[in-house]
Amino acid sequence: MGSADVLLHPVRLRIVQAFLGDRLLTTSDLREQLPDVPVATLYRHVAALVAGDVLQVVSERRVRGSVERTYRLPVGAGSVGPEEAATLSVEEHRQGFFAFVAGLLADFDRYLERGDVDLGRDLVGYRQAALYLSDDELRELITELGAVLAPRLANKPAGGRVRRIFSTVLMPGG
Repeated sequence: MGSADVLLHPVRLRIVQAFLGDRLLTTSDLREQLPDVPVATLYRHVAALVAGDVLQVVSERRVRGSVERTYRLPVGAGSVGPEEAATLSVEEHRQGFFAFVAGLLADFDRYLERGDVDLGRDLVGYRQAALYLSDDELRELITELGAVLAPRLANKPAGGRVRRIFSTVLMPGG
């Protein structure tokens, strides 16, 4: 089963998003992060992600007679590569984009439900811009953005650091 087959589900995409930032999480941690997902459903989707090589078990320990596993998202496992993307149908791309957008909406809704919402204070933003670029200029922009983001993606949790989700969508405009 390819990465796309595993990732093209809104709950599995949310689970993968919970691991962004090189996080190690147990299913108990995931239950706290995704309280709206029934426990049996969460376990089933975590098992599918492990079977699809999207999540890795990094440790196991006994807790009250059962085994608690700690998982991580290997670098690159939470995305569909260009070769696999080229094999997807239009409907599969639509489904994947829908899962991505649904996860983004759910993240924003959880932020809004926190109660103490101040987009300015929290540095929350969303915007859209139209750029006129040749393919070469776009490749250059993507390379430059990668260079800007790379050192920040390596940051570990520390005092004063808040986990933030940075999402991008890039497509031709009509």
